Amino acid sequence: MMTLQYNPAERGVEGLVVACVQMEPHVGSKHDNVAQCIRHIEAAAHHGASLVVLPELANSGYVFSDRDEAFALAEPLPEGETAQLLAETTQRLGIHVVMGIAERSGNQLYNSAILTGPAGHIGVYRKLHLWNNEHRFFEPGDRGVPVFDTPLGRIAIAICYDGWFPETYRLAAMQGADIVCVPTNWVPMPAQPDDRPAMATTLTMAAAHSNGVVIACANRIGMERGQPFVGQSLIVGGNGWPVAGPASVDREEILYAAIDLTRTRSERTLNAFNHVLSDRRADVYDPMLGTGWPPSRA
Repeated sequence: MMTLQYNPAERGVEGLVVACVQMEPHVGSKHDNVAQCIRHIEAAAHHGASLVVLPELANSGYVFSDRDEAFALAEPLPEGETAQLLAETTQRLGIHVVMGIAERSGNQLYNSAILTGPAGHIGVYRKLHLWNNEHRFFEPGDRGVPVFDTPLGRIAIAICYDGWFPETYRLAAMQGADIVCVPTNWVPMPAQPDDRPAMATTLTMAAAHSNGVVIACANRIGMERGQPFVGQSLIVGGNGWPVAGPASVDREEILYAAIDLTRTRSERTLNAFNHVLSDRRADVYDPMLGTGWPPSRA
C-alpha cells in the first residue's frame, strides 16, 4: 500500500505543493507501469500537489536485457502513448508532472524525462551523464540543461547520475531555475556503509544549498533482474535541508512539501555580505562553464 508522508498543517504556506512518488516499476510491463503512475498522480493531486515527480524510466522499467528491448519500450516524445496519457491526466487534474521515459528519436535512444502541465506538453530533458550499462542502450543527452518557464516557477530537470555533477545544478541555477526535478533510479554506491543514508541524499542537500534551488528527487524501489534500488526519495529546500524525506528504502510512498518560492529565492542571501550565486568569481571562472548558454538572440 502507498504510504503518504504528509502533514496537512504544513499546507499553511501559500504557493507550490511538490510531491515525489516512490514506486516500483517492472521492466517490460509498460501498460501496468503507466496505470500505476497515473493512480499515484491522481492520489498526489487529491492531496493538494501541484507538481508531481515520478522516477526515472517509470513507464518501462530500468534493467533492459539488450538495446532491442530498450528500443521496443521507448517512444517518441511528446507524441508517444505514455506522453499523451500523461497530457490527458495533467489537463484533467490541472497539475504539472515530470516523469522519466525512454525516448526514441529516429534510431537514437535517450534516457529522458518529460514535463507536462494543464496546457499540455512543456519540454523534454535528455540525461547528460549515463550510468553503467546505460551506455549500451542510450546516447548521452544533447540539449544541455534547459529551464522551463511554468506558472509554478522556473523548472529544470536532472536524471539520477546527473546529480553527481555540480555543473548540472549550477547551469540550472544560472538560468534562473527555482526547482530541479530529479526522476532517479538510485542504486547502492561502492563502499556505502549500511548505517548511513544514500550518498545521493548528501549530494542533493549540498547542491540545493550551494545553488539556492529546491531539488525534488523521486526514486524507485525493489529488485529488477538482480539490481537493487535504494529508495530514499526526498525533497530538499533551497537552504539545503530536507523538507520531506528521505523516504524508506523499500516501500512505495508519496512525499509532499509546501514550497514558498519567494522565501527560497530570498534565502540565497546568506547574510549582509554573501549570496550563493552573486558571490561567484566571474573574473576567475566562466559563470556558464564555457557552454555559452543561453544562446545569443538575434
